[in-house]
Amino acid sequence: MHHIKKTRLALLALDLGFLLLVFNVLRLSWGVVGAHWIVWPLVGPFVALVFAIYLIDGYRARTDMMSLDYTSLHAIALISAMLATLLMTFVVKIPGRDELQSSRGVIAFTYLALIPITLSYRRIIFQRAANASGGRCLVFLGDWASCHAFRAECEKVGARQRIVFSVVSEDSAVPFGLNRDDRLRPFTEVLDDIQNGRLTVEALILRESNRELQPDIAQKLVQLYFQGLPTYTLELFHQIYWRKIPIYRLNQTWLFQEGFQIAREPVFERLKRIGDVAFATVGLILASPLIALSALAVWAEDRGPCFFSQTRIGKNHLPFQIHKLRTMRATVVEGERYTQPGDARITRVGRFLRGSRLDELPQLWNVLRGDMSLIGPRAEWDKLVADYEREIPCYYFRHLVRPGITGWAQVNYPYGANLEDTVRKLEYDLYYIRHFSFTLDASIVLKTIHVMLFGKGR
Repeated sequence: MHHIKKTRLALLALDLGFLLLVFNVLRLSWGVVGAHWIVWPLVGPFVALVFAIYLIDGYRARTDMMSLDYTSLHAIALISAMLATLLMTFVVKIPGRDELQSSRGVIAFTYLALIPITLSYRRIIFQRAANASGGRCLVFLGDWASCHAFRAECEKVGARQRIVFSVVSEDSAVPFGLNRDDRLRPFTEVLDDIQNGRLTVEALILRESNRELQPDIAQKLVQLYFQGLPTYTLELFHQIYWRKIPIYRLNQTWLFQEGFQIAREPVFERLKRIGDVAFATVGLILASPLIALSALAVWAEDRGPCFFSQTRIGKNHLPFQIHKLRTMRATVVEGERYTQPGDARITRVGRFLRGSRLDELPQLWNVLRGDMSLIGPRAEWDKLVADYEREIPCYYFRHLVRPGITGWAQVNYPYGANLEDTVRKLEYDLYYIRHFSFTLDASIVLKTIHVMLFGKGR
């Protein structure tokens, strides 16, 4: 864990250093009137920069800095920080604001220049860390069934890290795959490898409850923990690494655990509602011309209705009518409940509206009415909800809060086309409900912009 803290501090120092360097070099070289080297006025821009990168996990060791998804998120984050800084120079009275006001062009070019710079050294650090920890693995301790289930889950989420599967009893050490080393190893054997330096472990994941562990095994786990080896229950691992709630943990008492501020504390819900009304009002005003043009395009294609309404289920299981721009043919009859790639029911205009998410804009009216929030679980069709509640345990927990136009499930698992997809989206929805924060909402906003720009999902 020490190397993770060092990496974060190094990134913070590099971000600060390059912000100071790029801004002042550009300001001096462009001959801004009264230009001189400044430091303190850049505190605000630095905070904006760090907060934006933090929202996209740019200081998180487990973030894949090499991926195209992160590259686009990084660019979106820095452009958002740039806009926030420029707005700050107009609105907020801060020390040194005059220097920033006279350098708005420099601010813009500084953030744009920082996009490739800050991304470059993040990739270098990420690659070096990956090379240094090439032998670092996760150890999963469970029985045969839980090991098999966890391996399947890793495949579903696209986990690439090496995992050593371990069991308590030596009798359970059976082949577990095609490779010679891919087997269920006795924990005593794994423990011996750890203690003798033959196995470098990042974390240990524990499936059994305390009453299922033999006393000697439990004691060895305690010793490893005090030696600095991070140890997680499977539920906690899901939340920390994958940021979702494993469905197997759901039961009637799950709601009474820690968290759930948005469902329990009126102040959080009221603040969120104030933000929803403010942003939805501004959004509707700004989006009105776009909604009108989109509606005209929908009508022009087949002379059908411009808008589509459907009964959805909201907070406390109350039904409401959702409003969207129509994307399917006006003559379509009820059939397949999910859209599929290349679905013939979707019009040409509708395909564009879905890809760009413009069909969602009329839902801002639902937000103003109080049916929805800007951010929350997806509002599902009442007919589908009836099926899901019969098939999925505790599905109704997602109705603790208002549904949203976008949400944690939407940006992590963009579309659900069957019951299994719905279960996986529920895991993300429940994570959002339990761990709600305005910082998480801000992160979802940035990731939603990424989804809209690159047309992910359907």
